[in-house]
Amino acid sequence: MSGPPRIEVTVLRVFCGEGGSGGNELGVVLDGPSVEGDDRQALAARLGYAETVFVDDAAAGRIAIYAPDAEMPFAGHPTVGTAWLLAREGVEIDALLTGAGKAAVRYAGDDTYVAARPEWCPPFELVEQEDAAAVDTHPGVDEGLVYAWAWIDREAGLVRARSFVPAIGIGEDEATGSAALRLCAQVGREIEVRQGRGSVIHARPLDDGTVEIGGSVVAA
Repeated sequence: MSGPPRIEVTVLRVFCGEGGSGGNELGVVLDGPSVEGDDRQALAARLGYAETVFVDDAAAGRIAIYAPDAEMPFAGHPTVGTAWLLAREGVEIDALLTGAGKAAVRYAGDDTYVAARPEWCPPFELVEQEDAAAVDTHPGVDEGLVYAWAWIDREAGLVRARSFVPAIGIGEDEATGSAALRLCAQVGREIEVRQGRGSVIHARPLDDGTVEIGGSVVAA
């Protein structure tokens, strides 16, 4: 007797720092239509990554994003990671179709970028700390979505950050593109965010009101 069909999940790390350090783990099911309905949420919960992406139409860039507890209209590292993976698979796209809308994609050397609107992102509370040391010693939170951040070098646009997201089933997120996107929109300038244990997120506001986020992606 044959068992259930095998689901192939490609695991990536997105927003890696120098030498491939850090990066937020992401699961991508390239054959999205092979997993339907409630099975998608169950798989995302079982995998336990901050998000899992189901690619429903690679050529069109149509995807669905699931956190362990809920489907997400948009999220940062899932879109950047999926755009990178599609290019590796020979499908270099100019946009992803997410539940929130069409997110432009740009490839630049080894980095991948996605542009999205701040209002698409989860409602993170952006909490500025006195300095990077205060971010490093932040005790975390029990509820909500909190992005603790501080300037490392305001003139250079360098930021230290940590992300606490118990509201979607994750205690602390290693690299949170959507939170960096909202922060970039708030400060109104290009920034480089150093988050978590070694992740790096680049973000810059664009003239059309979107914010572009991006960085390095590696296969886990």
